[in-house]
Amino acid sequence: MTQIRFRDPQIDMAHGAGGKASRRLIEGLIAPVLGGSLLEALGDAAFIEAGGARLAFTADSFVVKPLRFPGGSIGDLAVNGTVNDLAVSGAKPVALLVTLILEAGLSTEVLETELRAIAAAAANAGVSIVGGDTKVVEHGAADRMYITTAGMGLADSRVRCSAAAVRPGDRILLSGPIGDHGITILLARGEIELEADLCSDTRSVYPMVEALISSIGDGVKWMRDPTRGGVASALNELAADARVCIAVSEETIPVRDEVRGACELLGLEPMHIANEGQFLAVVARDRADQALDAVRSMPGGEGAVLIGEVRETPARTVLSLSAYGGTRVVDMLVGDPLPRIC
Repeated sequence: MTQIRFRDPQIDMAHGAGGKASRRLIEGLIAPVLGGSLLEALGDAAFIEAGGARLAFTADSFVVKPLRFPGGSIGDLAVNGTVNDLAVSGAKPVALLVTLILEAGLSTEVLETELRAIAAAAANAGVSIVGGDTKVVEHGAADRMYITTAGMGLADSRVRCSAAAVRPGDRILLSGPIGDHGITILLARGEIELEADLCSDTRSVYPMVEALISSIGDGVKWMRDPTRGGVASALNELAADARVCIAVSEETIPVRDEVRGACELLGLEPMHIANEGQFLAVVARDRADQALDAVRSMPGGEGAVLIGEVRETPARTVLSLSAYGGTRVVDMLVGDPLPRIC
């Protein structure tokens, strides 16, 4: 029998926040019970060979509150989040299954609105909704509406993204400003007295990813969309998996004034805040400028920047370097500082 290393006595909200507790749950309990190969394949999508094609599969669940927020809703978030997991795995999104879990008493108008949001987002992303399921649960059991998805894509033969491919000297590319989605959701809940002209960044990143791959091919080493846990958790996972140091320049990371102000007021780290329309990529050093130009050439990618580099030591660490010569360690998200954001 597989030895279980998960010792937490119960599941709490932190286990779903995308930080240390989430990784501990997956590595210590879920993967050991379901199979060792699952742990080896952990990432945004899994790949299988079938009929001569390499197929990418991913699954996700969406429990955002409120259902609608500036810039989006649970419907388009479900499509974009699934599409983005496929895209940053190096696959072209093709089709989605969508399952609806509806609370008894949900307004038909609300349901129709979200179905139309799903259809519009799928059309914009160039994917088909090919099936799904619908369940209705008792009043009070589902917070109005949950959505789960399964996505399929075709692997792009030009890349094989993996932490194992990352080497010291590689550069870190970020597609745009961070924290918009998480702070937008926080403000939309109306639980803090702060006003900001801010919208979620929910969108498909596939056009930018495809431009990047077309430009530098296997110069793309690794990609991730920094959703739950934000940029900090994504880079810490990379540092641990690749056994390297990730050094980022603090002043190069784009953060809108509204996001920075909210984080300062609430004592949050912008690098821990969720994004739903940005991606990170590790690219070969000698092709970094070409990669940056490719992403910037696409609509929505104008704010792409190179934020740092891969170093050999200190291994398994993310460092933030200030313009004044200071250095601090940026850890994974600990706890659950934000409400449901995806």
